[in-house]
Amino acid sequence: MIKSLMKNYKFNPLLPEKLRTVPLKERESKVKIEDFGSPVEKGISLSKWLNSLPNILAGKNIRELAKLIVEAKKKKRGIIFGIGAHVIKVGLSPIIIDLMENGFITSIASNGACLVHDLEIALEGKTSEDVEKHLKDGSFGVTKETGEIINRALSLCLREDIGLGEAMGRTMAEIPLKYPEHSIFLKAWKMNVPFTVHIAIGTDIFHFHPNVSGEAIGKGSLRDFFLFSSIVRELNNGGIFLNIGSAVIIPEVFLKALTYVRNMGYRVENFTTAVFDFNIQYRALKNVAERPVNESGKGFYFIGHHEILIPLLAGMVKEIEI
Repeated sequence: MIKSLMKNYKFNPLLPEKLRTVPLKERESKVKIEDFGSPVEKGISLSKWLNSLPNILAGKNIRELAKLIVEAKKKKRGIIFGIGAHVIKVGLSPIIIDLMENGFITSIASNGACLVHDLEIALEGKTSEDVEKHLKDGSFGVTKETGEIINRALSLCLREDIGLGEAMGRTMAEIPLKYPEHSIFLKAWKMNVPFTVHIAIGTDIFHFHPNVSGEAIGKGSLRDFFLFSSIVRELNNGGIFLNIGSAVIIPEVFLKALTYVRNMGYRVENFTTAVFDFNIQYRALKNVAERPVNESGKGFYFIGHHEILIPLLAGMVKEIEI
């Protein structure tokens, strides 16, 4: 037994002789063996493999999110995917397209860089420059076809008063593409799935091509903001908003669209948000996972590689629906 030998202080140590203990059997616990993962067997089916994951922390959360996405589809609520260009650069376009085709994405919002990488993949089956190498001599970002085609799409925004996402889909439908099946923009346009593009001027390589028009960028992107705002109304009572790989632009656009819609008198409550990124991003955390759902609904934040987590989520969603 511990005894106090300290005699010169006003306080003596508070010793544990009278501590009230609780039997482990009776104590409430957050981790239980029924939630543990299972060893993976050779030749295991996707369904059994998904069920083998631990039902704890992120394993539990991603299961819950997948179920909520399936429920949103059944209830015909909005399922909005906000994406950064990294989603395209790590090879997720076929998975995004498949989710659209199966009704698990009702609209997409992106930053301007998605235009570049989606187009280049469709044109030549490759994208993503060596920035360090080409920045030295100013040859970064000057690819001829990329700048010309995107700015051609932007000119449609001026002439026909349409958003940039729609203009890009229409433009890509009119030009020869080697790999059209890999274009999210083209597929969304063909399926009549709204695709909005939200641009910060000066952030994209097509902003300094010879035929650039600031008026067209502003008009096309602003038109898409108002379209996106209309879509955000579909989140009410069971919708889903996912932010995948956008640290600043999409979280900011989403927060502004949400307050704008509520100011216009529409009720947008009791929905789910989720962020997928490599680390905690301040705006994504506050503007997507916390503030919009702090009174109703639920927010998730998943840390990890998109090329692993998004296929995992897609597989769970499709297995749950079955």
